[in-house]
Amino acid sequence: MSKPYRMMECLQQYQAEQLDTTILENGTGVASWYNQHALVDVDSPDHHTLSLYTKDGYQSFLKTPHGWRNGGKPDRMCLMPKDYSSIWDIRGSISFVHFYFTDQHLKHIAESVWNKSPYGLSIDERIFADDPHITTLYREFLLSLSWHDSADRLALSSATTLLLTHLVRHYTNFKWHPVQVTGGLAPFQLARVKDYIEANLSANMQLSDLAAVANLSEYHFARMFKQSAGLTPHQYVMQQRLRLAKTLLQKTDLSLVTIALQCGFSSSGHFSNRFKLASGCTPSRYRQSSMTP
Repeated sequence: MSKPYRMMECLQQYQAEQLDTTILENGTGVASWYNQHALVDVDSPDHHTLSLYTKDGYQSFLKTPHGWRNGGKPDRMCLMPKDYSSIWDIRGSISFVHFYFTDQHLKHIAESVWNKSPYGLSIDERIFADDPHITTLYREFLLSLSWHDSADRLALSSATTLLLTHLVRHYTNFKWHPVQVTGGLAPFQLARVKDYIEANLSANMQLSDLAAVANLSEYHFARMFKQSAGLTPHQYVMQQRLRLAKTLLQKTDLSLVTIALQCGFSSSGHFSNRFKLASGCTPSRYRQSSMTP
């Protein structure tokens, strides 16, 4: 979807503050919002929305045929299908993150994961619900990663695949059983994927790119890769990017900006943060210590 999602336009009309947003390579969208003391009328968007309250929301009310319904608080989720109209009375403050997706995204997941026709698939409505799995995916991926740094896009695309798979399994009329993946990649597949990663560390790699190299669906590839490599695809790619960074810091006098770009980071700041998190020191300090006789 090249145009903005309708829900985003709607919230902006009611003066909600958009803190951050991005459209991922698979066409899904995420947006972080803040709102307070507002009456919001959501009019039948043509896409689905999964919302997680990240802060406050205790005074968030939904208008129902039986009156105003309240139940918001941090980590509560709302799943709003397409064409779902609603009126919200925000009587306090609320911070939340939206995940936007379409029928086409659900269809792709259903076909690639279960190899079944998703004809007639419909998604459920949930308001002020608890789902620890969704909360974990939000907080470990959507809320902890940089949405705009190329080095984190692989992890984000992996998270959206996991979210969509979870939604198809638990919040549609199909309720399909999980697909069991019992084996890893064949040695030639693993070698081919690792070679591809090594040759593209500076690029914006997506889960779909790696899965295509192995000729597998994203769902099956991610699980089979972890069984073979002991790491998820995005963990392995980050490991290799930081390994290359250490080599360049030790053996070249390239600037931190140049090293960051060659290792797939969009900025030296994000590179430095990730490097320090993994190594316990900044890139500059690591370079200095490696040069000490």
